[in-house]
Amino acid sequence: MTKPLVRILYVEDDPDIQQIAVMVLESLSGFTVAACSSGNEALARAVEFNPDLMLLDVMMPGIDGPETLRELRKFPELVNTPAVFMTAKVQPQEVQEYLAMGALAVIAKPFDPMTLADELRSIWDKNQ
Repeated sequence: MTKPLVRILYVEDDPDIQQIAVMVLESLSGFTVAACSSGNEALARAVEFNPDLMLLDVMMPGIDGPETLRELRKFPELVNTPAVFMTAKVQPQEVQEYLAMGALAVIAKPFDPMTLADELRSIWDKNQ
């Protein structure tokens, strides 16, 4: 029996992209989403939120997505929490680096809001 994907920690610094993604993930797909606008906000909220999956933008001011993931992994509660990166930079070498860091997948930006939830479920199911 696989655990269902319910709680997503979403880290995205662009307010428009964040708003669209949260709307489709919550309203249309029934996920519970904690939206964070920075790596620091994610670090402050992640353990209490207890996500099933962490969805991280790669390029953010301050702490970028990969560094945010490295810091999140320092919390014992989040060591094994699956992570997915979203980025406009989907060069094969960069994708390999993100996967080597432990990300389950890399979603290209711009993404299709209408397929985002299905894409996350598919990644989740493949890795359960």
